[in-house]
Amino acid sequence: MSSHVSPRTSRAFTLFVALWLGFGAVAGAQEAAAPPASAPASQAPANPPPTVTAEPGKGIVVKTADGKYSFGVRARIQLRETYVHFGDSDTSEINVRTLRLSVAGNILSPDIRYTIQLAFGGNDFDTGSSSPIFDAYVDYTRFRDLNIRVGQFFVPFDRARTIREFALQFADRQIAVRELNLDRDVGVMLSSTNLFGLNELLGYNFFLGGGDGRNRFAAYAAGPLTSLRLTLRPFGTFDEDQEGDLSRADKPRLALGVAGAYNYRTSRSQSTIGTAFTAGTVNYTHLAADLVFKYRGFSLLAEGLWRKASQDVLEKETNGTVTREPTRSGHGYFVQAGYLLNSQLEVTARWDKLFSRGATDPQLVQLVQTQGKQLGSGLNLYLNGHAFKVQADYFYIFGSTDGDPRHQARLQLDATF
Repeated sequence: MSSHVSPRTSRAFTLFVALWLGFGAVAGAQEAAAPPASAPASQAPANPPPTVTAEPGKGIVVKTADGKYSFGVRARIQLRETYVHFGDSDTSEINVRTLRLSVAGNILSPDIRYTIQLAFGGNDFDTGSSSPIFDAYVDYTRFRDLNIRVGQFFVPFDRARTIREFALQFADRQIAVRELNLDRDVGVMLSSTNLFGLNELLGYNFFLGGGDGRNRFAAYAAGPLTSLRLTLRPFGTFDEDQEGDLSRADKPRLALGVAGAYNYRTSRSQSTIGTAFTAGTVNYTHLAADLVFKYRGFSLLAEGLWRKASQDVLEKETNGTVTREPTRSGHGYFVQAGYLLNSQLEVTARWDKLFSRGATDPQLVQLVQTQGKQLGSGLNLYLNGHAFKVQADYFYIFGSTDGDPRHQARLQLDATF
């Protein structure tokens, strides 16, 4: 059994402390500037002091009286114990799976919002990068049909990946999603959740980005990633960006989504994630379709994903030596359901399957053959909704060939402050 936090956490944690100290200075200045309680109303300042609110799961927010400026900070931790039985071996690991710090608010106007999310967990750092930046973007939301976002954030592709990690029904995402998603990238997004003002019946997201993923600080071949996602909500808007039906509303809610993306000349083996190629670049085509349904505590989430590379192998000759690097083409799907027995206790189940396509990366083929099928169930105790919960799940993991299956059990505390 091991317990660890990434060595880089100690360096990045300095920023965490600095932000909290800075907030303390703001709060202290506010207190010093406030008028005495006995001062008559006629002597009240022309500009009322900012308000400070604190709420479990939403952090601390400082906001000016006119609403033109706000600053909020919150932290999140995820503690996990994982037990795996495979063949004749048993392994156990306990660690700080996730440690996050989020800062968000608005500036100059309620329509101009900013979000920064930093990640300090040992598994949060991207391949070849020590940067803790997860999200860093600015939104402009004045126009109903044309919201604008600029920065680094989730590519608006499949629903299961864009659901925030704190709002999951299981301890981790589906294997098909982990392999085939588009994760984060740097770019610009145009979107609307209420296109044409039809009671939020229609929504869209159009993204144009660099295509090489998050925190890429080296020069690479120019080639954009474009993505378009369309969403239909026949019964109106709801919390489709969170798994489970914690509201247990009496009316049915449904969201149907389809998306397509094209990543031109990417240097990453999995389009926007994975190891970097040295033998050249490849073009990836992506398709996705998803469904979210909720009714009286019952929730259903289903999704299909497809990814195809423009060529199966990249080749490069250097001084008579040929380098060959396989690309990764595949598809997959999952079906996931949950039911709240009461306001706090939920039972869940999931079936997940991944496929490889053609002469693709042997590592992907091996993953499919040994772990491509996963059947699991779980139990969630919501102490403060998704903001403070205890999760337990079990998965039977096997593949398309004969071999020993894996038995995986996890216990997790997920808390947002």
